[in-house]
Amino acid sequence: MARIDFYILPDTTLEARLQFACKLAETIWRKGYRLHLHCEDKALAEQADAALWNFRPDAYLPHALEDSEMAASVPISLGWQQLPVPTEETALLNLHPDIPDGVEHYARIAEIINQHQQVLVAKRACWQRYKEMGHEVVPHKLG
Repeated sequence: MARIDFYILPDTTLEARLQFACKLAETIWRKGYRLHLHCEDKALAEQADAALWNFRPDAYLPHALEDSEMAASVPISLGWQQLPVPTEETALLNLHPDIPDGVEHYARIAEIINQHQQVLVAKRACWQRYKEMGHEVVPHKLG
């Protein structure tokens, strides 16, 4: 079973959620993992892509959208369709409101909750579903 880390932010904005996703992506990448950021749709993936380019002027995180030719060759991919088949070193950062099909193939999964009502409702349902599936759910209250 996977370990699911829920990061609970005090903020309500999408920007704060994406900013934390960038910090988390950098941490995961620096630890030597591949990472897939799973988004609700292409628009959110493009926003996350822009956030990764701009989150720190002194950092570069090698990443690409799933429909890019580079997606398979960079350590961080951003997608909105079917999850890629992971290697042992691949983590999943789920920015989608639901749990995508295929999560059972990932050993480490991160979820980011902020205080926006829609996100809270969706991620509470994910929390319950992960527990019903038998996964280890670990909360991290931030700020």
